[in-house]
Parts: sequence; C-alpha cells; structure tokens
Amino acid sequence: MSDAIEVHHLTQRYGSFTALRDVDLSVRQGEIFGLLGPNGAGKTTLIKVLTGLVPPSEGSASIAGLDVVAQERRVKARVGWVASEVILDDDLSAMENLWIQARLQNLTNWKERARDLLQYLGLQDRADWRVSKFSTGMRKKLEVALALLHEPSVIFMDEPTIGLDAATRRMLWDLIRNIHREYGVTVLLTTHYIEEADALCERVAVIDLGRIIRTGTPSELKAQLGIDVIEIETVGVLDPGPLRAIEGVQDVRVDGHRWTFKVREAEEVLPRILAAIPTRELRRVNVERPSLETVFLELTGRRLGGDETPVDFRKFYGQLLRTRR
Repeated sequence: MSDAIEVHHLTQRYGSFTALRDVDLSVRQGEIFGLLGPNGAGKTTLIKVLTGLVPPSEGSASIAGLDVVAQERRVKARVGWVASEVILDDDLSAMENLWIQARLQNLTNWKERARDLLQYLGLQDRADWRVSKFSTGMRKKLEVALALLHEPSVIFMDEPTIGLDAATRRMLWDLIRNIHREYGVTVLLTTHYIEEADALCERVAVIDLGRIIRTGTPSELKAQLGIDVIEIETVGVLDPGPLRAIEGVQDVRVDGHRWTFKVREAEEVLPRILAAIPTRELRRVNVERPSLETVFLELTGRRLGGDETPVDFRKFYGQLLRTRR
C-alpha cells in the first residue's frame, strides 16, 4: 500500500521568491501528521500544491498514489479541507451549507450521510438553524462535516484552531482524534502551536523557510535533542567569555540582554551559571526540559511564533471549490 501523501524534491517558486525548497515528505495511511512551523514557512503553499491549486515548479507529489498534476481531478475527489477561519454561509442553514458542498462535489445520495455526520457531531437538532446562530464550536463542527461529506481519504487541516479560545481548541482536538478514529482518514495538520502538535500528531515535520528540517515522532524529536535549555535575562550587558567556560555548558547564544544556554543537566549547571552572574544583574531565569519548542529553537535558532502575516483563507477556499466544479 502506498503512503497517503508522498512528496519528492518539491520546490515552489513565485517569481524570485522560493516558498518551498526541495521538500521530501511521506505521510502514512491513517495517521495524524503534523507540519510544525510559523506562517511564512511554506505550510499553506504545500497544501496548495497537494490539493492541485498550484502546480509545483519542480519535483512531484501524490495523494493516495494519484499524481497531483496528472490526476488533479481524481486527487480533489480524495481530499477534504478545514481552514483556520470558519468559511460558511451565515444566511443558510447547516443542511443548506451541506447541500452546496454536495453540489460542488457532484454528490447525489448525500442527505443520509449529511444527517449521519450532523448526528455524530451533535448538530442533528440544529440542522435547520441558520449558521449565524451557531457558536464558534458549532461552526467548526459543521466545517468538519463539510470536509467529510464526500468521504475523502485525506483531510488537510490548515491551522484549524488559530484564534480559538482554549476550551474550543481542546474540543476541536478531541473532535480531530475522534473523526480520525471513527472514519479512518489520514489527517495532515499544519500548526504553529507546539502543544497542538504534541497532543495530536503521531509524527511531526519541522518546517522553516520552505525546508523540512527534521521529521519524527514528538518523543523521537525530543530524545534527539538530549539537552535542557536555560534562559536568562540580565539587566546589563555581560562578558560572555566566563559564562561559555562554565562546566556543563554546551552552547551559549546571546541576544542583547537575553542568554540561552544549552546544557545536559539543568540541575547541575544552573547553580554554576547563577554563581557566575551577580545577583543584581538577574532579571529573569527560565528552565525548559526537551519539548517541541526547544527542538524548534535548537533546529532554527529562534522560537516559534512572533508576528505573522495573515492568509486570505476565503480566497483560498474559493479557489479550491471552483476547481471542483
């Protein structure tokens, strides 16, 4: 059996800008796979290629053994998509939104599956409600129903929980686990939330600046790191020489008043570091055990997050639906 998603030496250029650089990736049938990286890393571009919205500049990609360029229409029939923004028609009911999806997918006997999905998602009593009356959580559930209506083998979830409150986010996590188990679909989840990738994904690929840097299970990635990270913020500027020479310090990175120490055992090394820094100079001390956050920091030299450019998901979704007509 072929992998659900296969990508080989994929490069995507927009004029002089290279969004993806020689990407190799494989996602197994039936797994939840995470693509972890900040916006601008190439996550959405990769989904555009995999859903047939843009042809790759170089390389190849396939979904369920189908080439995304040569067999574009068959690929689109195999995939579902859930965006970060809820993209529904507020003036229509849940069933009417599902009807539009069925028309776009050329489905005929869709009503029974639609009702089953609404019941599974706990929306059966709201099938005739206008979506404008739905809560955020109900809207996300309906989005999932739309994505599942045509029985796809692969679902892309592109930053599905961005902007949600903590309770709604965890509700959606549970829903992703449940639909993965109940419907047996392969899920490719893009995220820049460390805890989301750790909680949901069987394997994770770290992507930054258009490149896949490392792939493995969350446990494997943390184990490969094998270090603790000590962060210290000082009042003034210190001489890095004596701090680099402390026994047990493997590496030191300095950014103005912020120091990042990579050490093997924080319990042993932290007292030595603190003894070398005058107490009056200490503003903040933080210790982190190996986590996906420290993995990303180790691999890229910076933390995941910061200011990010928003993606026009309505335009993206419109493009995807138009190509299915």
